[in-house]
Amino acid sequence: MKKLLIVLLAAVMLLSVLAGCGGDTSNATASSDGDTQQTTSGDGQATGEVTDVSLKVWCPQNQVDTGIMEQQQKAFAAEHPEWNITWTTEIVGEDKAAENILKDVGAAADVYFFANDQLQQLLDAGAIARLGGAAESLVNEEMSESVAATAKIGDAVYAIPFTHNTFFMYYDKTLLDESDVATLEGIMAKETSDNVYNFYFESSGGWKLGCYYYGAGLSVFGPNGDDQAAGCDWNSETGIAVTEYLIDLINNPKCAYDGEISVSELIAEHRLGAWFDGSWNYDLYKDILGDDLGLAVIPTFNFDGTDHQLLGFYGSKCIGVNAHSQNTAAAVAFATFLGNEENQLLRYELSAQIPAHEAAGNSETVQADPLAAVIVEEANTASIMQPVTSVFSAKYWNYANTIPTEIRSGLLNKDNVQEKMDAFVAAMETE
Repeated sequence: MKKLLIVLLAAVMLLSVLAGCGGDTSNATASSDGDTQQTTSGDGQATGEVTDVSLKVWCPQNQVDTGIMEQQQKAFAAEHPEWNITWTTEIVGEDKAAENILKDVGAAADVYFFANDQLQQLLDAGAIARLGGAAESLVNEEMSESVAATAKIGDAVYAIPFTHNTFFMYYDKTLLDESDVATLEGIMAKETSDNVYNFYFESSGGWKLGCYYYGAGLSVFGPNGDDQAAGCDWNSETGIAVTEYLIDLINNPKCAYDGEISVSELIAEHRLGAWFDGSWNYDLYKDILGDDLGLAVIPTFNFDGTDHQLLGFYGSKCIGVNAHSQNTAAAVAFATFLGNEENQLLRYELSAQIPAHEAAGNSETVQADPLAAVIVEEANTASIMQPVTSVFSAKYWNYANTIPTEIRSGLLNKDNVQEKMDAFVAAMETE
């Protein structure tokens, strides 16, 4: 009875929060592709009776193939005898969640997995619910600031991050050691053979370029990338200093440039010291370098006499609740259950998805895995949430890559750097 009172009270409190937020989220908490729904008693009062509910869950293939989802559903049901839950589980990848949800929000899953860059789209469509109570506390209190930011719009929490999406640094241990890779200056200063590149510069359409400007404390459209009126400060004194640093770096003969030669070609001959990439290419690099492959967070850089930590764009994969769910309390409770420390560790053990939960990521089990450990450290200490707003996406991805491209071609140089960066900012700020 005590558990039922707590659960129903939490639901009532959550709904009152949602009602105060406006929009179409007064009776739900998130949306996703899935087949499971839950219901609660209509008056929201403790009845002492078991309530039949159904919950639709949309999750990726690996959550089904490994048996994780079924195991978690059974465990959740055992913890909540007040609900007699009928589960429907459908396979929808995180990358396809918004696409499928927006076809028919009302028919979409109660609980779904999605990539956080879809958050604004889901919110604009009224397809994801704002979270309060235990779910909100889980995100704000048990995850690092950079991780929590991926599930928020402003201060409002809309989802629960469960794994990471970012890049970090790889290096060849035969060329560089741990002390060298702590700073970009240390990497570039290392004496290597004439045919060896100490560093590999790759913009990735602006995805990796941003780490230099954000690391210097600059931003695009404010801290959340959602305020075009805040403008872009990359043409400020600091922005010019960072750009001049990049001019020197990209034109340094010890720096390889993306598109002119490949990472895999260079490392096969031990001709590359360090480079940035994500976990998706780990097996490729490990097969080539074996035990000579080193992993580290991206380094600091010094453009003004002070070391500044580079801050890579960070994203996450999240668990959301459909704003049109008919079973809000159960859906929110299940999403929170899926995102807790215990279940993030279980997901790592069974499907190698590295936990976004801070304590889970710092556990002995995860830290014993070098790849997992560096991703967790990168997320917690050397990253910034990648803006996902429509205003940021419409501008940044169109213009950011012109900076390194023009540096490499010589069109952007120290003689015209202010003029070029003024033009870049003007293009970004034009409505």
